[in-house]
Amino acid sequence: MSDVVPVRNALISVSDKMGLADFAAGLSAAGVTIYSTGGTRAHLEQSGIKVEDVAEYTGFPEMLDGRVKTLHPRIFAGILARRDLDEHMDTIADHDIEPFDLVVVNLYPFAATVSRSGATRAECIEQIDIGGPSLVRAAAKNHGDVAIATSPEQYGDVLDQLETLGGTTDELRTQLAAEAFDHTAGYDRAIADYMQGDAVGGEFPASMHVSLRRKTQLRYGENPHQRAALYSDSSDRSANLVSARQISGKELSYNNLLDLDAALDIARGFAEPAVSVIKHNNPCGAATGDTLSEAVDKAMAGDPLSAFGSVIGMNRTLDEATAEFLCQPGLFIEAIVAPDFEAGAVGLLTTKPRWKDNVRLMQVGRLDEPARKVSRRFISGGMLVQDADRMVSSPLQWNTVTETPVDDDLWDDISFGWEMVRHVKSNAIVLAKDTSLIGVGAGQMSRVDSVEISIKKAAERSEGSILASDAFFPFPDSIEAAAKAGVLAIIQPGGSRRDDEVIAACDEHEIAMVFTGRRHFKH
Repeated sequence: MSDVVPVRNALISVSDKMGLADFAAGLSAAGVTIYSTGGTRAHLEQSGIKVEDVAEYTGFPEMLDGRVKTLHPRIFAGILARRDLDEHMDTIADHDIEPFDLVVVNLYPFAATVSRSGATRAECIEQIDIGGPSLVRAAAKNHGDVAIATSPEQYGDVLDQLETLGGTTDELRTQLAAEAFDHTAGYDRAIADYMQGDAVGGEFPASMHVSLRRKTQLRYGENPHQRAALYSDSSDRSANLVSARQISGKELSYNNLLDLDAALDIARGFAEPAVSVIKHNNPCGAATGDTLSEAVDKAMAGDPLSAFGSVIGMNRTLDEATAEFLCQPGLFIEAIVAPDFEAGAVGLLTTKPRWKDNVRLMQVGRLDEPARKVSRRFISGGMLVQDADRMVSSPLQWNTVTETPVDDDLWDDISFGWEMVRHVKSNAIVLAKDTSLIGVGAGQMSRVDSVEISIKKAAERSEGSILASDAFFPFPDSIEAAAKAGVLAIIQPGGSRRDDEVIAACDEHEIAMVFTGRRHFKH
């Protein structure tokens, strides 16, 4: 016995109308009678599609500003009636109720409203859908007889089966039902998180659920023997790699995505044109400049050896002058993320250098929206959640603790170094000069080891540089190493029991030291 269920009647009531007119036209062409409500009905009729008005069908008008329109027995009985039970079919026939074989519903944009800057509580509450989730759950429960579509991405599969089979298969209806329940679960969770967060006065909620949707299966993870996939978070409205448009290049790898995310995070932290160069999730170069091409030149000079095969992040549209620089012989770039790309720059990057169209170009759009305010990290048995380390620090809040004053010409470099050090794995040390990164010591168990590595990377360029440390110096040995390298000023949080010894060592070598009172560990 065939499991294909013909589609004769469809109920459509959607908030997101993307692709809806074409889908409904396909349904009409297949002989499906379409019932619809308010705004959806008007949208379809404007597209020339014949639609039956739900209010006329139920004999009950929409009311309360549209809050009540589909909540009616003639609608829900038509969805929930089991076709294999004569009693059910006799009942709906007695009451002149049409059985619905397809329900097309997506819900009010609650998550988008909540995430919008300036959205009021009243606006958010109004986006709590009532009839929509009820329709979705009813159709998904009765998926043995009813297909439920909750996303424009599903329209093609439904139309394909109508055209080739004359109805929907049990396999498709089961898949759509599972996705429908996932859809309503994520929707309800977003509402619960909003209400709970609102109720506890700004603390983290008592319970937290992460609703993610798989976007793509990756070739492999960090290593070829590890499986991997990329999931999207629909609640994140900031410019990000998951929602970015890939303009050119090969498929992104797991490691590419990690590094591009780090590159974008650094670049978006600067108001001036900025470029970051990432290798193995740590910056090996970064700089600001009057133009993007100047910034990329300085950034790539930070550690040219490590920059080979790196990924690059930018906070401005990648222009032709910047592309010309990146196309010079001897450079190899894996991927670039930027708000946008000039057409001429894309042409250069994908034809002129030896990598040609292999370079991955990721367009994320405007960086106006701030990055996520909360960071989440999974550990065995649960998840760690914290405020993201994004609090802006001003030199007006800092304190020069040495008798040796800070030269006025060094403040730009000091501010640059302090912004950069929070992006480096602890123990973190960076050397900066001319608002560019010239030496990095990352992820060492000893802070003095990080100091020595950063100095080795900078080599002779360390003369006249500044040093930034993500946490306090437990001993003055790092100061001795910095003095030998020609460091002129140091910025660090302070707070060690040996601060006095460290400050004295700085004054002995005529190095200015600034305390910020804030630590920037990145584990």
